[in-house]
Amino acid sequence: MNYTRLTIALGIAALTAACGKKAETPVAAETNQAAPATEAMNGDMGNMAMAPTAVAPIMAKGRGTVTAIDKAAGTITLDHGPIPQAKWPAMTMAFKAAPAITDKVKVGDKIDFDLTLTGNTGEVTAVSKQ
Repeated sequence: MNYTRLTIALGIAALTAACGKKAETPVAAETNQAAPATEAMNGDMGNMAMAPTAVAPIMAKGRGTVTAIDKAAGTITLDHGPIPQAKWPAMTMAFKAAPAITDKVKVGDKIDFDLTLTGNTGEVTAVSKQ
């Protein structure tokens, strides 16, 4: 069962990583050379301001069981149910957690938790025992 969850988590990570790849330049069929750029793309773009690419954090809530705590790494591993705000199915995964969080729980505790999700990483920001 844990292999299925791991496979799903790795699949989601792979799909998320693939989203950021740039499209390849089209190749002309007869010459096997790159197709010419359009007139709109010609010119000096050195002075063009780039939009920030920061991802806004998502706040989410979950319910699960603590399966591991690594205080040295600052992580807590949770076997959690679905998290709709992140569009995640139920799975087991590790999250960043401050010492105040990791000191508050122990392995086997059933908890409700708050997450801050930024990109592909999540941090448990609050816990309460069930």
